[in-house]
Parts: sequence; C-alpha cells; structure tokens
Amino acid sequence: MQSIGMTDIGISRQINQDYIFSSDTTVGILPNLYIVADGMGGHNAGDFASRFCVEHFIEYIKSVGDKPISLLTCIEDGIRNTNEQMIVAAAKSPELMGMGTTFVLATVGEDNVMYTANVGDSRLYRINKSGITQITQDHSLVAEMVKNGDITKDEARFHPKKNVVTRAISATVVVNPDMFEVVLDKDDIILMCSDGLSNMLSDAEIFETVSAHRDDLKSLAEKLIAKANENGGKDNISVILFCV
Repeated sequence: MQSIGMTDIGISRQINQDYIFSSDTTVGILPNLYIVADGMGGHNAGDFASRFCVEHFIEYIKSVGDKPISLLTCIEDGIRNTNEQMIVAAAKSPELMGMGTTFVLATVGEDNVMYTANVGDSRLYRINKSGITQITQDHSLVAEMVKNGDITKDEARFHPKKNVVTRAISATVVVNPDMFEVVLDKDDIILMCSDGLSNMLSDAEIFETVSAHRDDLKSLAEKLIAKANENGGKDNISVILFCV
C-alpha cells in the first residue's frame, strides 16, 4: 500500500475541525487503515469530536486483538462503540452536547478487497483511467434533494443548505454506518476527503487533477488542496490518497 494524507485549514475558517489518520500497516485486526473525520459543533466541540472519534475507534480496533471476527463486523462494532463513548463524554461536559462528526474509513484486505464505512458527507472516490466513481453516499439534505430530483448534482454544490448533514456520529444517538465492499484494480487511486474539497471541486475537476498527477501522491494531494483554496477555500480541506 502507498498513501498520503494532508489536511488544511482553508481560507475562511479560524480552526481546523477535520482530523485524519493514515496507516499502510496493520492497526489491530485491520491490515491498514485510513480515516477522514469532519467535526461540527460550537467553539472547540467540532475539533474535539473528530479527534475523539478517530482516536477511540483506533483504540477499539486495537482492543479486539486476535478474536475471530470479520473485518466488516469489527468496523461496525468499532463505530458503534465510538458513538457510545461520545455520548458518555458529552454527558460529562454539557458544552460538548452539540458536537458531532462525519466519519469515512477504508481498509484493504486480502485479494485487494476494500472495506469502507461512512457516516455523513465526507466521501470516498474510486478513480482510474475509466473515470471517477463516488463509492460512499452522502448523508445530507442536498443529497436527498438530488435523489428526489429537486436539484441537480451541480446545483447541490452551491446550495445554501449544502452543509446540513442528516446523519453523523453525534452526542445524542447511536447511528449505523453505510458499508461498502469493493475489489480494487491495480490502476485504481482511492481519494477520501472532507466536503471542504468536494464542495470546492467538481468530480470532473478532481478527475482531471488526479489524471495529471497520479504518479506522485504527495504532489497530487497538494494540488487538490491548492485548487480547493483557489476556488474559495470556504472550509477545512482534508485529503487521503492511497493505491495498492
């Protein structure tokens, strides 16, 4: 596995509420692990939420040890446990009650099978010479509007309610993640990102940038973040890129 992870505060925000984790080697039962979390909440709650969820998920994964459990079950249990821990933490600190975070993760196991989970509108794309495919599904108000035919996908990027998330790991309720299983090809590049990238760049712009810089993941990540800032940089921008 080869990977690169970068996060940038963007132009308009005062703090970075995104948190990422990238490991090409084993993390507990998982053969590798990549996570993007985009926090939300007043003051420092969003910053706390994203970091808290990533760190507690990793802690859970490491605690599983060598128990006979499938990767998908391990991931689902880890997200559920992390959500429960967030509820407990918020109950002890009332100022954290409004916090929440998106959460998208991936791990690649045997035979290049990628297991992915997501909650919220942080995304995972599969990109190759044939094009760009969004594997995850956004849990957001505008995504539902697109699905219902009320607006187009291009209109969704600039909709005034594009930041309204309908599902998140929060301090109020335990949610179920969407789970995906994809067999990767050798020419695939996987892009995981917060909406600070996907709201600033269209899928076509992402594909064009990846196609031009696919041989250097570090340069590619820098180019994607730079383009998002050039287009407005209205939010924190996080990118993880990996290939098998």
